[in-house]
Amino acid sequence: MANAAMAIQVLPNTTDTAKLLEIVDAAIAAIDASGFSYEVGAFETTIEGDLDQLVALIPAIQAASVAAGAEMINNYIKLAYAPEKHILTTDEKLDKYRK
Repeated sequence: MANAAMAIQVLPNTTDTAKLLEIVDAAIAAIDASGFSYEVGAFETTIEGDLDQLVALIPAIQAASVAAGAEMINNYIKLAYAPEKHILTTDEKLDKYRK
């Protein structure tokens, strides 16, 4: 059961839009390969899972971004953690707005 949610925004330092999209796509591919439940948004990707595993995913996202050509990456990361209680899932938070 997921005890954490992490939102990560990957911001490569480039003015080349095509390159920026390639790098972000590589970061999302690393998230997809993790097997975690995730949702891509316009500004960030939200991932649900175990806190320690989510934090351990951050270097993989960075490595994928560098492998795609990023020379420097800025990230904005938000973490929600509930070790003993149910943490609201993305679906639970957004379901009423999706109808």
